[in-house]
Amino acid sequence: MREHMLTAIAASPGLDALEACRVEALGKQGSITALLKTLGKMTPDERLVQGPLIQGLREAVANGIAERKATLERTALDARLASETLDMTLPADGAVAGTIHPVSQVMDELAEIFADLGFAVATGPEIETDWHNFTALNIPETHPARAMHDTFYLQQGIDAKAAGTADEKNTFSLLRTHTSPVQIRTMLSQKPPIRIIAPGRTYRSDSDATHTPMFHQVEGLVIDKGITLGHLKWTLETFVKAFFERDDIVLRLRPSYFPFTEPSVEIDVGYTLVKGKRVVGGAEPDGWLEILGSGMVHRKVIEACGLDPDEWQGFAFGCGIDRLAMLKYGMDDLRPFFDGDIRWLKHYGFSSLDVPTLSGGVGA
Repeated sequence: MREHMLTAIAASPGLDALEACRVEALGKQGSITALLKTLGKMTPDERLVQGPLIQGLREAVANGIAERKATLERTALDARLASETLDMTLPADGAVAGTIHPVSQVMDELAEIFADLGFAVATGPEIETDWHNFTALNIPETHPARAMHDTFYLQQGIDAKAAGTADEKNTFSLLRTHTSPVQIRTMLSQKPPIRIIAPGRTYRSDSDATHTPMFHQVEGLVIDKGITLGHLKWTLETFVKAFFERDDIVLRLRPSYFPFTEPSVEIDVGYTLVKGKRVVGGAEPDGWLEILGSGMVHRKVIEACGLDPDEWQGFAFGCGIDRLAMLKYGMDDLRPFFDGDIRWLKHYGFSSLDVPTLSGGVGA
């Protein structure tokens, strides 16, 4: 029986045939199983003789099946490896990854450009006081920006003002309408000379294709001795050329009015028409786009921060980060910036590895 079974096992051509041999020998109705069942009916002397023989047969058959199975599996694997090929030169499938929002990317670009010009990045609270947001910036009580239809006021601030207990310097009364309060807080907490940019979220009661209730703004401030309008012009020209990555940028400075600067200027950048679209740059512009407001810091603002305006002068500027992104990357509507549409984000978003550098080109 041992010879017959081991020969059948060794001759099994595949795993299915080997499994049939196992069932025939060791299954519930198998021949070896039947022999094991006869041990109970034997006398002790017969069992002493037959028991080791039957157990030896069982072990020999089980070992033969295990060895044959290992051989068949190894042969099947060798055949599969010989028939299948894998091109190791093919690129791996890209992992699913998110993208950097254009606003975050532009903020990184601004930080990179101004860091090279010696500016630090400053931040401040988004919930502000009347004093930091308006009064310290020489904005009068009658200015339209203080009206309810322009500014988001907090109920606690409204109640305190109505009760006559509001301290405009310490009561947080509104959502900041610009990042200019960061300039005030920096001048109060830091001795000049000062060179900062203040990027962040701001809030105004406005909503259409080019305005949203929450938007992003960056402002710059320089306070030092002997600062002139010429320093402001050079700084902005350097910034705009680096940001749009073009040397043929032409700027136009127009007189304007802001309560916190005097003199004040609007900055326009020249654009050329390419296939009906406006592209920033060109030695001979087809038209002009307003991109930011700026000016020399008003004497009253410097005084409000405890500095002597006869000793310290400075300039400030501010622009919308969302608008800069729209101009540079060809977006027509501001609202999708905040819709959270994954299709829009995949189209306009940036790789997490696309870190802006001046050597590689910001936003390249």
